[in-house]
Amino acid sequence: MIIVESKLGNLSDAAWRERAKSAAIDHLMLEQWEAPKSRLRKTSEGGIELAVSLPRSEHLQDGDVLYFDAARNLIVAARIPLKEVMVIELGKIESMAPADILRICFELGHGLGNQHWPAVIKGATVYVPLSVDRKVMSSVMRTHAFEHVASRFAPGEEIAALLTAKEMRLLFAGAGATPHHHHGDAAVYELAGSRGEGA
Repeated sequence: MIIVESKLGNLSDAAWRERAKSAAIDHLMLEQWEAPKSRLRKTSEGGIELAVSLPRSEHLQDGDVLYFDAARNLIVAARIPLKEVMVIELGKIESMAPADILRICFELGHGLGNQHWPAVIKGATVYVPLSVDRKVMSSVMRTHAFEHVASRFAPGEEIAALLTAKEMRLLFAGAGATPHHHHGDAAVYELAGSRGEGA
């Protein structure tokens, strides 16, 4: 078993990109929920067993080089196909009257809450991992027609680059998060609204 306590770089780095042209690449395939972990034990596609034990402030990203065998010219790299993320921008409501801000945020929370989707809130942006078909999520946003709220979909890798390790864990492994659980300057919520009871 190979113990990995630090990343050697990433296949997107110039040096590793050049080396990868002539080396064999063995992927350590990780599910989206495994990527935010700093400790895990798993076997690569080529049969190499790795025990990853990174500092808690770090997380694995797609293409991270975990091991290099110079004698065999073999690179073991993480392969993490992250799902898309729905990005909800609330910046346009910041200049509105407090009562309007409260109303819009409440309506958004209620609308998304009925779907029981986890979300990470950072600044004036809400990130919601793709947990159902993209068409369904788009339909929810269109149906509610949230005033002054823009939404789009972005690749998970793009969003991951904007987040801390903790926020990554919340977004990509936080499906079981509890309501109103705060984490520093970002918060995760399972936006759990009522399903018609009293609504």
